Amino acid sequence: MNKVYACIDGMAATAAVIDWAAWSALRLDVPLEFLHVLERDPDRSAATDLSGAIGFGAQESLLGQMSEIDAQRGRLAQEAGRQMLAKAQERARVVGVQWVDARMRHGEVVDGVLDMEPDARLFVLGEHFHATGFAKLHLDHHVERVVRAVKRPVLVVTSEHFAEPDRFVVAYDGSATARKMLETLARSPMLKGIPALIAMAAADTPESHVQLQEAHKVLTEAGFIAATVMLQGEPEQVLPELLEAQGNTLLVMGAYGHSRIRQLVVGSTTTTLLRLSKAPVLILR
Repeated sequence: MNKVYACIDGMAATAAVIDWAAWSALRLDVPLEFLHVLERDPDRSAATDLSGAIGFGAQESLLGQMSEIDAQRGRLAQEAGRQMLAKAQERARVVGVQWVDARMRHGEVVDGVLDMEPDARLFVLGEHFHATGFAKLHLDHHVERVVRAVKRPVLVVTSEHFAEPDRFVVAYDGSATARKMLETLARSPMLKGIPALIAMAAADTPESHVQLQEAHKVLTEAGFIAATVMLQGEPEQVLPELLEAQGNTLLVMGAYGHSRIRQLVVGSTTTTLLRLSKAPVLILR
């Protein structure tokens, strides 16, 4: 586990993904590699699939022209991808990343990410908040599929601009998954030196306060400066409100537990939470 991998696609969040990936690689002191996957464009699939129907009585020249158009699109996509990767590497080097590489491949994003996983310390990818229609559903689905598929940390960028976080907020619920996330966070150098706020959305009970103080102890013993807050309400409502009030911040959450927070991260409301949160989301195991 010795690289940060950043998935870039030329969409609105690409520059922010590059900057967050470079920042993360510097914080972790590991190499950075950009990955661009050439997939079939969902907006063009319907027109391309018409070739079979047109074949009934159509002239061969028409089908030949369609094939040439597809081939030209493929060549243009590859050239655009090469230029994007080159610019990403240059942008990362400007901010001080010394070890930076890039690769391009055909296929599915999730397959590419899984191939990189054995060597990955962190994956960084962007939320496609400005895409529309079927393309948005297709692209946003990548985020949830990657979070579900990999066992490495994933940083999801939720805006077009990078801002170094002044603090980070830990969404904590006392579950085994949350405790494991906290232990992973405590061992990592990525957020060391940045103030932490541990937030718990739960009933105001003695048990909840004990769990919150236990979480506080884990981080402070690891050298973090941490505060705590007990929130009243549903996590999907109170967490985004808290984040917005914190300024430049980062939300840290766990995944693959059976808690309410788990449903937000990898359940059907993943896209909703990421859209509501103006802060990037770091998902830890």
